[in-house]
Amino acid sequence: MWKFLGALLTLAILVALIVLAWPQLFGLQTTWIIAHAVALRTATALGAVALAIVFLVLCFARPIRRFAGAVAVLLLVFSVAVGSIAAVRGLGFETAGHAQESDVTVLTWNTLGDAPGAETIAQLAIDSEADIVTLPETTQQAGIDVAVAMRDAGNPMWVHTVAYDTVSKARSTTVLISPRLGEYRQVSTSEDRADNTAVLPSVVLEPVSGDGPRIVAVHAVSPLETQMDNWRNDLTWLASQCTGDNVIMAGDFNATIDHMASLGHDDGTLGRCSDAATSAGAGAVGTWRSDWPALLGTPIDHVMATSNWEVTGFRVVTQLDETGSDHRPVIAQLRPSPAS
Repeated sequence: MWKFLGALLTLAILVALIVLAWPQLFGLQTTWIIAHAVALRTATALGAVALAIVFLVLCFARPIRRFAGAVAVLLLVFSVAVGSIAAVRGLGFETAGHAQESDVTVLTWNTLGDAPGAETIAQLAIDSEADIVTLPETTQQAGIDVAVAMRDAGNPMWVHTVAYDTVSKARSTTVLISPRLGEYRQVSTSEDRADNTAVLPSVVLEPVSGDGPRIVAVHAVSPLETQMDNWRNDLTWLASQCTGDNVIMAGDFNATIDHMASLGHDDGTLGRCSDAATSAGAGAVGTWRSDWPALLGTPIDHVMATSNWEVTGFRVVTQLDETGSDHRPVIAQLRPSPAS
């Protein structure tokens, strides 16, 4: 009887580990609890190793030796599998390429309600020579202050903001765009909540000339237990924003590429957009939380673009972890694809 129960429990653990390693195989990547576990792949892999050591020690107890040994092996295989997935997506913090005039540099940073201050945000944008700056949880006034500082440094920017209310700065998203990309009109508004992310605003900009990329500054809601439906709807809506041939999306998606499984098409990760971090070999570097080691965090802040853009440089900024935000800035250098 004990052998049967041990075998049954081992089988249950095996199924659970398979689900945690690749929940999209069962369509469970956006379900409560599992969505959180899969967001922390490297931390989960290390936790499995620690647990495997515990079960290896339990092997010295004769009555449960076989069971403990089997579970230890399963946990070690699981940790190798999950760690390999993270390694394939990339653990590099920075790739650099020689910039060309046609390149577009995109900076995104969830500022936790303007926490780093306009001066710090502007300096990062100036140093990175950003053409597009998306700032979830950033007020219009902070965006204007950043734009003024960038203008004084020789890099003027237009400012667009959507704010659902003024009760919380988290309910504002601001985007700055360089005039060199052409004139843009704002499509999203605070009034038309039905055509936006549900709880926290995103900003959608269309080129007036029709030549530049569609720009989407993203802020999806967190997958809290009470917000799971809104979170899933946000991801679906964001996928619908990248159905054209020339789109750049950047911001706080509150989702890893695991959560986006089944939402991509035409080789895209989300809609027709692909993740710049994964393309650059940095897809497993955590952008949240900034007070955790980057390789133990979760990559939920993204720059994404359609296939007419290729990634020539990418960086997760770790030098500003102490400036107030719980997110790390992400910078991507995009170049028009020769085939576009």
